[in-house]
Amino acid sequence: QVHLVDSGGGLVQAGASLTLSCEASGGTFSSYVMGWFRQAPGKEREFVGAISRSGGDTAYAESLKGRFTISRDNAENTVRLQMNSLKPEDTAVYYCAGSTWWTLPRDTIRYNVWGQGTQVTVSS
Repeated sequence: QVHLVDSGGGLVQAGASLTLSCEASGGTFSSYVMGWFRQAPGKEREFVGAISRSGGDTAYAESLKGRFTISRDNAENTVRLQMNSLKPEDTAVYYCAGSTWWTLPRDTIRYNVWGQGTQVTVSS
């Protein structure tokens, strides 16, 4: 299976934009549905969004629609999360994950492989 490495996190001010990347190695990246999740301190890991194997279909958490965009490049084995108009409540560790499920799953249990996470901190 693939190995995933998340990157791109950092400290930004409210209203800024940030793009996270997740690079896959060691497997067939295009065979995985890719998702992004986040986990704030003291909270459960929550679904951010997912993208189909071809990149032609996406799904997002309702509260994040319009601000966050997922894209993938199968030639570069990379999936990205573009985050705009960031808010302090977006502060969390962000994880990419890969799934062999046939739809765009929103549950962590449907994902087989995870990145190590990258910290995003949004200051007010």
